[in-house]
Amino acid sequence: MLTGVRTPRKNAIIKRRVQTGRHQLLDRTLIWNEHQLRHAHGQFELHHNAHRPHQARNQAAPLRTVPEPITDPEQITRLDIRRQDQLGGVIHEYQNAA
Repeated sequence: MLTGVRTPRKNAIIKRRVQTGRHQLLDRTLIWNEHQLRHAHGQFELHHNAHRPHQARNQAAPLRTVPEPITDPEQITRLDIRRQDQLGGVIHEYQNAA
């Protein structure tokens, strides 16, 4: 893959994204056909961009902002965390149930 003159790191970034998709999705899923692959890849991209925390973004996903920290000890003890499975349990998303 050739990279543009002004994007010398593009190849390394794309390789890292492909490696992440392989390790976190394809190594744990048996894909039968192209339709299933496209569906799984779309779900993984949605999870990666909307739910998964990124260290470079201060633990925020690219499509959402960092939530306000909980400083009240009373509220911390009453947290109700819900897990939602995606792709048959390959991906787990956690949210605070208000």
